[in-house]
Formats: sequence, C-alpha cells, structure tokens
Amino acid sequence: MHLSSLKPGTRAVIVSIDEGADNNFLLEMGCLPGEMVRITGIAPFGDPIMVQVGAYRLSMRRADARHIVVAPELETV
Repeated sequence: MHLSSLKPGTRAVIVSIDEGADNNFLLEMGCLPGEMVRITGIAPFGDPIMVQVGAYRLSMRRADARHIVVAPELETV
C-alpha cells in the first residue's frame, strides 16, 4: 500500500521508498523506513496532502506520496 492511498487520520509505518523516486528529497523530508506517518489533511482539489511524519508536519504532492510504501498500523482491541 502507498501513502497516497491512506485515508486521513490513518496511521501507518513507512516500509520503503519505490525505485525511481527522488529518494534524497523524500529522505531529507524525514520519510525514513520505520517512521510513523499519518495524513492530517488534503487540499480542496486533492493535492497536496498534509502528512505528519514523526513529530512534525509537512506538505507533499500525491505524486511523491505514491512512491512511499507503508504498512497500516494494526488496531488493537
């Protein structure tokens, strides 16, 4: 599953970044494997999206979010 397909509020863990992505750009923004991410908002026309990565928030294009592979956090009862 990719970050771009998460619904707002869903937490996930970054697993990897796809080949062909601008890895340096994404890594500099803090999108590292093992980091917790959550979509906190979406612009009116769907792009960009607001993402919380660890302890901070950033704005990201959906095209970039499509390169970030995530595993949704399992809900505990």
